[in-house]
Amino acid sequence: MLDVSCIIINYNTSKYTFEAVVSLLDTHNNTIKFEIIVVDNASKEEDYISLKSSLKKLNKNNLQLIRSTINTGFGGGNMLGVAHASPTKYYAFINNDTLQVSDNCLKHLKDFMETEPDAGLCSPQMLDEHKNFRVTIDHFSSLQREILRRPLLETLFPKTYLNRKIEYTEPTKVHYVQGSFMFIGSSDFHEIGGFDTNLFLFYEESDISRRLLKQKHKYTYLIPSLKYIHYKSASIKKNIEIKIEQKISLLYYTKKHYGWWHWKILNLYYIIRYFFTSIFKPKYWKLFIILLSGAPLSKSLKEK
Repeated sequence: MLDVSCIIINYNTSKYTFEAVVSLLDTHNNTIKFEIIVVDNASKEEDYISLKSSLKKLNKNNLQLIRSTINTGFGGGNMLGVAHASPTKYYAFINNDTLQVSDNCLKHLKDFMETEPDAGLCSPQMLDEHKNFRVTIDHFSSLQREILRRPLLETLFPKTYLNRKIEYTEPTKVHYVQGSFMFIGSSDFHEIGGFDTNLFLFYEESDISRRLLKQKHKYTYLIPSLKYIHYKSASIKKNIEIKIEQKISLLYYTKKHYGWWHWKILNLYYIIRYFFTSIFKPKYWKLFIILLSGAPLSKSLKEK
């Protein structure tokens, strides 16, 4: 059995993906048994061919490339990688626009998980491309977070809503960490059902940490002594379609974890908010119309 199966998704950014793979290989020695599974999420043909050629030149037995014929999103792409993984103790879900900073990071994460019985998921500290601090933790998505906003909650309830912008020095229990690097025990992952593939983009990390807490009574930890670089959404171009997808995912997540009333109040809040926004920014009319219909999953990019 392997120690860790690392799963990386590529979508039209083969250069980033190749560099992420090389970074993982270069920063780890034989102290841990791991594999890297790269899932191409229906990239353009030229990008896939470029990636396939580059990875083949590495000539590594612990590296495999899988191609999906459709873009299955973050959760679906990672679940495809899991389906092709060897028997393993842990999964490391790592974005393709990342670089390793700490040597043997996977081993150190594994060691931490095995000494903390209440740890369900953990992550290193995220840095930007200049190795400056980048916010890695966040609060569970909720009605109060969306309406009252993070700074107010952090001020009023500092123990429940930790300050996201503080540089912590010790392993710290948090609500959830950014999905660019998530390290989780394989047995826990499968017992809670893996990623919810109804979420095409956004809120997957909040959802999985919340299910770990509810179903397994296990926490998510930030490990600040370990670090990695994240270029931040290299494969996602911000536009109105992405904004719509974010709201569809948020409302689905809200109904799933908090029930119909929370969903209804949040949906009404966004209907009012984006009605007035659309008056001054007409591109938001499309989002407003989708919110009027309840932002159903049928409007997700996944269906396209």
